Amino acid sequence: MPDALVADGLTKTYPARRGGTAAVTAAKRIGFRLPKGGSLGLVGESGSGKTTLARMIVGLARPDAGTVTIDGRDRQWRARGRKARLARAREAQMVFQDPYGSLDRRLTVEDALRDVLRRHRPDLTSAGAAGHVRTLLDRVGLGESKAGSRPHQLSGGQRQRVAIAKALAVDPAVLVLDEAVSALDVSVQAQILALLNEIRRESGVSLVFVSHDLAVVAEVTDQVLVMYEGECVEHGATTDVLCRPQHPYTEMLLSSAPGPDWQPERVAELRAVFAATRREPARSSLA
Repeated sequence: MPDALVADGLTKTYPARRGGTAAVTAAKRIGFRLPKGGSLGLVGESGSGKTTLARMIVGLARPDAGTVTIDGRDRQWRARGRKARLARAREAQMVFQDPYGSLDRRLTVEDALRDVLRRHRPDLTSAGAAGHVRTLLDRVGLGESKAGSRPHQLSGGQRQRVAIAKALAVDPAVLVLDEAVSALDVSVQAQILALLNEIRRESGVSLVFVSHDLAVVAEVTDQVLVMYEGECVEHGATTDVLCRPQHPYTEMLLSSAPGPDWQPERVAELRAVFAATRREPARSSLA
């Protein structure tokens, strides 16, 4: 199966700020391959570089080094002209943690989707756009009953479904979700995760799922990349990494999740072990 997304040597350093703050390397030579219809989880603690990596994939941050290739097209160079920029935007879309911030409060759900189609599908007639809106609403489980609603009239889960529908409206090859369910109730999380799995099966879109919640990652991803301070410390099939971690930092993350057998002293021990071995090269079980 051909790769939908290839990242090679992605590096990003934010320069020092006035007042003595040191430069921060948010990503250091990160690389992976994601097949069409595949799903990758980016996990790690806050500040590990997950969101910076996600932003480089969709083009919201420019890497200092390395390349991103989507469907065989190198995204290293800036798009010139409106048509090229729109074509580039269609390759990869991003869904953020707070859907309310990405939705125009003045627009109804239908208007928001029509606005996307107007920019990216000018060939559609009014009737064609209306049909496409209905299809998108059905795909994300909202239906026409919510078409006339504005963001403040929707629940958090419904707003996230609208954000996903807007991203899918351009038929992207890659959909990046940055903590897209972390602010939702557990029952709503389950609905959104089931929706994403269904969309992936039906459309063949590839997912990059940024999350600190390993249970969420286990539910929706085929492979996982574990990050710490901008570095990849482990990368492999999700089942292998989460069930048989090879790096002490991954084991520490797994042990940090509260549960019946939670042992805080074990977490502290693993953190100490990791501190002593953190300069080891990243371990990958993927070819």
